[in-house]
Amino acid sequence: VQLVESGGGLVQPGGSLRLSCAASGFTFSSYYMSWVRQAPGKGIEWVSDISDGGRITTYSASVKGRFTISRDNAKNMLYLQMNILKPEDTALYYCAREIEKFGSPRGQGTQVTVSS
Repeated sequence: VQLVESGGGLVQPGGSLRLSCAASGFTFSSYYMSWVRQAPGKGIEWVSDISDGGRITTYSASVKGRFTISRDNAKNMLYLQMNILKPEDTALYYCAREIEKFGSPRGQGTQVTVSS
């Protein structure tokens, strides 16, 4: 199983970013997928899930209405569109298979920093 996150960066409050996750080594289309994040000095925080077919999505209360999770099973890609970013969204973002979302991240993550 390999998961490679990208798309992070430095953005001002109110800005937007789109994260991507390239998956390989497993049958991507058969798995629910998740985004999680970890702020400095804190534990893993769940952000969002998406069903294997992409029809069912769920979000944490802290990001609902601002973030959108999506996937492209033909390309083995997972995405997170993040809008109206806030300083408290600053964290290292990881993608994960939903069944492993609270385990040790498989990828290196992508850093999102929201600051003026």
